[in-house]
Amino acid sequence: MISEKTAVAYSAAAESDLGRKRSSNEDAFGYSVERGVYVVCDGMGGAAAGEVASSLAVDELMRLLAGSASRGPTREEAERAIDAANQAIFSRARRNHKLSGMGTTMVLLLTDDRRAWFLNVGDSRGYRLRQDRLEQITVDHSHVEEQVRAGRMSRAEAERSPLRNVITRALGTQSQVTPDVFELETEPGDLFLLCSDGLTRELSDPLLESILRLGLPLDALCARLVGAANQAGGQDNVTCLLVRAGQSISSGNGKARRGG
Repeated sequence: MISEKTAVAYSAAAESDLGRKRSSNEDAFGYSVERGVYVVCDGMGGAAAGEVASSLAVDELMRLLAGSASRGPTREEAERAIDAANQAIFSRARRNHKLSGMGTTMVLLLTDDRRAWFLNVGDSRGYRLRQDRLEQITVDHSHVEEQVRAGRMSRAEAERSPLRNVITRALGTQSQVTPDVFELETEPGDLFLLCSDGLTRELSDPLLESILRLGLPLDALCARLVGAANQAGGQDNVTCLLVRAGQSISSGNGKARRGG
């Protein structure tokens, strides 16, 4: 058994790809291993609005959560940062009619030694692989997920539904938004996956699990995931961010940036 005094250190890698069908990448990601902040966003909106929304969200979250503080952010600080990011996108859209209606999904992971929190809005997902078993931690804010949870639609029907792209919660589309929050206890060996739906629409959970179980370096695993999604069709932008809990830190900070 692992001693409660055993400290957990983290490493991370990410990759974002245009996919095979899209002309622009509306995904964005950012992370800071030092501050324990990791985020993936998937923008939506006409013209360049999706790219603006996702980039604005990542920039605002990283500015507020991965700044110069001597410690990592708390859950409460993360919720305030999400509210600020939502307001930034909403206000920007109101000032520029070309950006009207823009928004973005978001999945955020905070790590603090043996504790972690997933916060999400929309259908970008957070997973944990523990002892070779993959578990989806977040719950999609989507029309079909709500139908499944209400017993009105089977999981198979949801995957085939023409409404599977309809999300019910996003950053920036309303003046206020509430993220779901999931608190976890972390163990050395845990592997966390944050991703846009361009990955999960192409790859089933069992296939994601089989790739993550390969035990490759994080950057190689990211490349495998993106490559598999593109090989399966690549209908959308694909972004994945992997965070591994271990005994030593093997990567530093990642610049917040758009994918692609």
